[in-house]
Amino acid sequence: MAFSSEVLTIEHDEHVATLWLDRPDKLNAMNLPFWEDIPKAMEELSNDGTVRAVVIAGRGRAFTVGIDLSLLAQVAGGSEGSDATRKLARYDEIKAMQHTMTSIAGCPKPVIAAVHGYCLGAGIDLITACDIRLASEDSVFSIRETKMAMVADVGTVQRLPRLIGAGHVAELLYTGKDIDAGRAGEIGLVNDVFPDQDATVEAARKMAAEIANNSPLAVQGAKRVLAAEADMTVDEALDHIAIYNAAFIESHDIIEATSAFFEKRSPEFTGE
Repeated sequence: MAFSSEVLTIEHDEHVATLWLDRPDKLNAMNLPFWEDIPKAMEELSNDGTVRAVVIAGRGRAFTVGIDLSLLAQVAGGSEGSDATRKLARYDEIKAMQHTMTSIAGCPKPVIAAVHGYCLGAGIDLITACDIRLASEDSVFSIRETKMAMVADVGTVQRLPRLIGAGHVAELLYTGKDIDAGRAGEIGLVNDVFPDQDATVEAARKMAAEIANNSPLAVQGAKRVLAAEADMTVDEALDHIAIYNAAFIESHDIIEATSAFFEKRSPEFTGE
């Protein structure tokens, strides 16, 4: 069955797929269908052999203002039953939301976030699960959970320290302050900043197409290697990549790359 959602839309352009957060009238606030449908969308894109790179962008005036407050109240309020039962239900709900963001990080294809307008709360969880982040000049970033009297719990605290310095993490987490795109670029939260939403999405798609022109075996292999070696020592990581390439370096794509080089033409990779 083809993917369908009332809050998400997928567009394809050759080997690039754009996953749109598509609830513009609510500034893409993440209601329950968002949390349920993102893993389904990522599964479809992960399993689609024609897709080599993914862009995530938001329709309307904002990328996302984060979790829908009515859903947050539901999670915080818990369910009926004993104290233990309510806490276990809340734990299960948080784990399900964590799975939503982890499904983005776990996509074997590179994922690029194209941010514009507000990127608040769970929006930070979402973009930190992406491989690359681009932003428009009007972007506003905030770990808004702090101002809602809670600790961000679906990925920001775990992933943000892998992207930016500890002092910047602490400042954003403890204050819950807003920062603009310029500051986000300075601290390394985003790779680059563009004039507006259209330019940002265009740049993300252009970068995705550039990625898609490379061998999908090499690109997806590089993503696996980065993830696997994140917590290794240098010596462990060097041994890991030696084993990896010893096992996987032989492919039709590497033969094609070599042939194209000597024939002075662009390679045509098939992922085989």
